[in-house]
Amino acid sequence: MARLDRNGVGIHYEVHGSGPAILLSHGYSATCRMWDGQIAAFKDRFKIIVWDMRGHGESDYPTDPAAYSEALTVGDMAAILDACGETDAVIGGLSLGGYMTLAFHLRHPERCRALMLFDTGPGFKKNEAREAWNQRARSRGDELESRGLAALGTSDEVRTSRHRSALGLAGAARGMLTQENDGAIRSLETIGVPTLVLVGANDTNFLAATDYMAAKIPGASKAVIPDAGHAANLHQPALFNAAMDRFLTG
Repeated sequence: MARLDRNGVGIHYEVHGSGPAILLSHGYSATCRMWDGQIAAFKDRFKIIVWDMRGHGESDYPTDPAAYSEALTVGDMAAILDACGETDAVIGGLSLGGYMTLAFHLRHPERCRALMLFDTGPGFKKNEAREAWNQRARSRGDELESRGLAALGTSDEVRTSRHRSALGLAGAARGMLTQENDGAIRSLETIGVPTLVLVGANDTNFLAATDYMAAKIPGASKAVIPDAGHAANLHQPALFNAAMDRFLTG
């Protein structure tokens, strides 16, 4: 376990194993604990770096709304790589972590050896669709602020996670889950590194997005995990790890 100070905001990260570096980012309202199965499976051959986003898990929960944004999250990811002595890495993530993986590549393509996009989407080209998504994210923040951690529900990724305050998650919903522009989706055709796009077969909200990314990213590999939902790595860990292993060794 380690801790990084980002202008007064503490960021929790962990390094497991040695070898080529892989940075994994969790989904919204999850923590780095969702990657325990991948840590166990790959730490003998890879340096697995996991972390808790701002407002999540063991990281800090700043009260300033301006402390939560896509740019700051990407900056946190770059700072973690720096702290680990890595100029580049395989960058991967699930859901919000997958979107932030695209955002990281957009700003730091030279630091991406490969990309892994799990149960995620690239955002929206149309302003109306993006605003509808953002309104749902802001409503999520309002619900967490009014109901507390009980508003998180009981999804598999939530059950693996522990948070100290719902206010940090509310700030993250408003500042990080919302999307500012169409930069990520417009960047897909510029991705020049090997990319795995993976989705659970039952993750109906992200099946079309997965097909879109696989078609737009040059040379992308696509994997569909049967009998798995949004947290494919938790629902079918053996099949998920096999798909990840095929990609990494290929």
